[in-house]
Amino acid sequence: MGPPPGRSTTLESLLVCLGLVALAEIGDKTQLLSLVLAARFRRPWPIVWGILVATLLNHAAAGALGAWLTGFFGPTTLTRLVGASFLLMAAWILVPDKLDEEGEPKVMGGVFLTTAFLFFVAEIGDKTQVATVMLAAKYPSLAMVVIGTTLGMLIANVPVVFFGEALARRMPVPIVRKVTAVAFAILGLAALASTLM
Repeated sequence: MGPPPGRSTTLESLLVCLGLVALAEIGDKTQLLSLVLAARFRRPWPIVWGILVATLLNHAAAGALGAWLTGFFGPTTLTRLVGASFLLMAAWILVPDKLDEEGEPKVMGGVFLTTAFLFFVAEIGDKTQVATVMLAAKYPSLAMVVIGTTLGMLIANVPVVFFGEALARRMPVPIVRKVTAVAFAILGLAALASTLM
């Protein structure tokens, strides 16, 4: 006997959210921000904790918005909206992200608070925040979506904090962008196709 359907859906939502966000973060401005913070402060653990707290807060709010949207649209309309959003996300992923010069970190209450504040602000309106809204509208478990997207952020950013510029130089960012865009496009087309059956 396989796992109950609920467990399968929960695991699927966790893995899809984790994978999509981890891929989407490659070359994103928050990854560049991780690099800047690591080079500036050279204290990886407070930076990692700051990223974790900021991402949990930001993605919990985004996920709640996505879950709230499910109450306003019927299943077919919502699936079409999510599918179209995934296709738009696929195109958006292909646009390179740059860290603004004004994003240079300023110390405000220590490394942890500086990181948490800057990451929270950097994620507002970012691709991964928008993806979290869409994923929460698609999957029934808000907790798994938030955990998955948060783990995806950590998987993409923690190595940068610890290994810095040497790691960033070796990443084939254009290829990763294309793979991520294809993943979002496949999800979008699958969602739209499911409404035609």
